[in-house]
Amino acid sequence: MQRTILGGKIHRATVTEANLEYEGSVTVDCDLLDAAGILANEAVHIWDVTNGARITTYAIPGTRGSGVVCVNGAAAHHVSPGDLVIIANFVQLDDLEAHVWEPRVVFVDEANRIAEQRAEVHVHAEG
Repeated sequence: MQRTILGGKIHRATVTEANLEYEGSVTVDCDLLDAAGILANEAVHIWDVTNGARITTYAIPGTRGSGVVCVNGAAAHHVSPGDLVIIANFVQLDDLEAHVWEPRVVFVDEANRIAEQRAEVHVHAEG
């Protein structure tokens, strides 16, 4: 049986921009995407801690080290610069892998620099 499990998340990042004119997506500093295990063009969920909005879109890599978190397109109506958000992806794993999976959790400071990484992804499935 396949299970959908949290793959990784960027926890409480500060939105730096909201761009209504862009066609869609969320632009995120490459350092943050890499640390959370989120790939370019991968589906992500954005949960706005400030106002409760929940959005599904895809990730676009932003300039490495910039701290950028820019919500683009129609989602910019629901998320504003200064909002705190959680950006997460999910992975599909079989039962054995799902029971031992540890998501990558990335905590950031107010400038969206990595403050702490709580877990590295590793799978201990027994065969």
